[in-house]
Amino acid sequence: MLAQLLRRTLFAQLIMGGALAYWLRASNTLSTAQAFALVAAVPFLVMALVDVYTAVVSRGPEPWAAWLRSLVGEYRAGVVIFLLRQPWTREEPHLLPATGTHKSIPVVLVHGYLCNHRIWDDVAPRLRAQGHDVFAVNLEPLFCSIDRYADVVDSAVRALLAHSGQQQVALVGHSMGGLAIRAWLRVHGRARAARVVTLGTPHVGTQVPQQVKSMNGIQMAWKSEWLDALTASETPATHRLFHIALTPQDNIVYPQRAQVLPNLTPTVFEGIGHLQMCLDPAVIQWLMSQLAAVDVQPVAPA
Repeated sequence: MLAQLLRRTLFAQLIMGGALAYWLRASNTLSTAQAFALVAAVPFLVMALVDVYTAVVSRGPEPWAAWLRSLVGEYRAGVVIFLLRQPWTREEPHLLPATGTHKSIPVVLVHGYLCNHRIWDDVAPRLRAQGHDVFAVNLEPLFCSIDRYADVVDSAVRALLAHSGQQQVALVGHSMGGLAIRAWLRVHGRARAARVVTLGTPHVGTQVPQQVKSMNGIQMAWKSEWLDALTASETPATHRLFHIALTPQDNIVYPQRAQVLPNLTPTVFEGIGHLQMCLDPAVIQWLMSQLAAVDVQPVAPA
């Protein structure tokens, strides 16, 4: 569903760019080669404008050098994820067995708002090589209550446990994906969860402007009723499952350093953007170490 939406969005941008290029070419402002270059550049220019806008409105009291570095990194990540990967996938999410020989905890990967499973393309192969069976889900419908995603997460958990014979999984969520995992824990409990790792998740909500309000967008708003109720329903034992990573230059989830759960200290990565957390080598290495530290549960009896 998201891939189709992104393809249509790109097509619309190219049409608008084509109309502008045709007008400029007809008025002899551009050459034919320049007109074609303009059409091809439109999606990249739109991406740059969005990144600059979100980086400006989200900027906190952090060093300018780190902010500029995150802006460049986020633009590169956006090009890779939104222009080169996500729009072109036609494959449905499915279980990816480990390629490494070492037996490790199975892992559910849960993407964020307006993303799909292709955001994990840099992460999943590393996990599989380390001995993890992996299931990267798609959260659909795109615009619904986050509570509905609990069933999507649970389906992946059950598939991994059935395949691996283990009793628990680790769950990794980026952005809204971390909230989908918390919604799953509220419904299904923590017995099957060995560890939860979140990257750039709006645990207390974000102040990012919502141009088009959706149910899940409203739930992710700064200190929303849904988030307050979710946190109130959780126990200290549930929170101890969590390991949180954030970036002070997050251009989508802010106030950035507020995105924690009670009595937890986050790991902070400086100078990277929101999407970039799923591509950054240092973040991925930290994630790998977090999952490698999880003990494999004995195989459940048949």
